[in-house]
Amino acid sequence: MPRMSGTSATELLKRERPEVKVLALTVHEDRGYLQQLLQAGASGYLLKRAAADDLIHAIRVVARGGTYLDPGLAGKVLGGLMGRPPRQGTPPGDSLSDREEEVLRLIARGYTNREIATQLDVSIKTVETHKARAMEKLGVDSRAGIVAHAIRVGWLSGG
Repeated sequence: MPRMSGTSATELLKRERPEVKVLALTVHEDRGYLQQLLQAGASGYLLKRAAADDLIHAIRVVARGGTYLDPGLAGKVLGGLMGRPPRQGTPPGDSLSDREEEVLRLIARGYTNREIATQLDVSIKTVETHKARAMEKLGVDSRAGIVAHAIRVGWLSGG
């Protein structure tokens, strides 16, 4: 951007029009730039090399009020922000059922309950039930908590 940085533009836009959702489409892969944009009020962060389908999905997630992070960066970046390296597998004691884990993995990747229900060929209520039980087992209370757990256990690494 020739006249101002993406961070400055986001800050100005959010100050003038706080209801506007900002999805950053960038070449920057470093954690510092991501942090600056999120602190400025961006709701999403997608690398320019992302596939067109990923861009469409990111736009839909942000438009619904969600937060979207490029899957290629999520594990690396949020793992560092959390101060823990991503691990593989589910920690002992979590005891999620296979379906609960499958639902949480899809949630962590930004899918809605409706999209998950369609993909798994179950009702939305079934997805909500699996989600609620899994969240209770893990002690998380939001989609952000699900994403943090997914990063911690390595579900988002490798695409």
